Amino acid sequence: MVEITCVYEGKDVLGEGPIWNEDEGALYWCDNIRSLVYRHEPVTGATRVWQMKEEIGSLVFRQKGGIVAGMKSGFCFVDLEKEEVRHIVTAEPGTDNCLNDGKCDRRGRYWCGTINRDLKTANGGLYRLDADLSCHKMESGIIASNGMAFSPDDRTLYFCDSRQDTVWAYDLDIDSGAISNRRVFISTKDVPDRVDGATVDAEGNYWCAHIHGWHVVCYDPAGREIRRIKLPVQHPTMCTFGGPGYDVMYVTSGTRFLDPGESANQPLAGALFAIRGLGVKGLPEPKFAG
Repeated sequence: MVEITCVYEGKDVLGEGPIWNEDEGALYWCDNIRSLVYRHEPVTGATRVWQMKEEIGSLVFRQKGGIVAGMKSGFCFVDLEKEEVRHIVTAEPGTDNCLNDGKCDRRGRYWCGTINRDLKTANGGLYRLDADLSCHKMESGIIASNGMAFSPDDRTLYFCDSRQDTVWAYDLDIDSGAISNRRVFISTKDVPDRVDGATVDAEGNYWCAHIHGWHVVCYDPAGREIRRIKLPVQHPTMCTFGGPGYDVMYVTSGTRFLDPGESANQPLAGALFAIRGLGVKGLPEPKFAG
């Protein structure tokens, strides 16, 4: 039986980037708009919060320890304990865009897309940060990057532009990091909700948060909807698997898109949720090799 619980009532404006740290037995995530990073230990219930000096869209862990984040200024190394941020490279100089959704592939490269805050202008892109800290532009013409995930067999990259209502699938060459053969995987052009953050399970199914739509939805590798889980909030933003067995799904949410008067009817908007009893397991998120 599926059980949904509220893990932490953070009132995030735009909760994003949940990622499980198996070494620490803790979940990290961020509030993009308020520039916050969270760390939650399910066993103890303890939650820490760090205030960043700029917007943060996603973070991944490094193989040598520490964090790499996609931030307003670009890719950055982050030391939370020392409260230090070291800039690596600016993805889109001369724009007001911010790095947003991102994950590592299984060769330790950090893929991260940008978002234009007007949610209209398609001047963003998708970038790949390699272990040698070189930055490569992999896609262009993007408004709001989201929905990134890698298939368990390393042959497919999933990537979404929420404001173009499309999730694409690409052929991925895991050795070179090249992508090709872009095709439509999911379209939300005819529905009011949009795909936001995503993950895959061990069987290769694609799970994504349907922002504006109250649900986390699962699609099979052919792009067919096979499952839908309703949440107590209208704007879930991203999902990931965690816990010792990777059998707990954590879901962030936000308050940014609530209309006036809706907050009273959604007291848990902006909270972090845990979904248990799905009967599926996820995979560990790879770490950055640089």
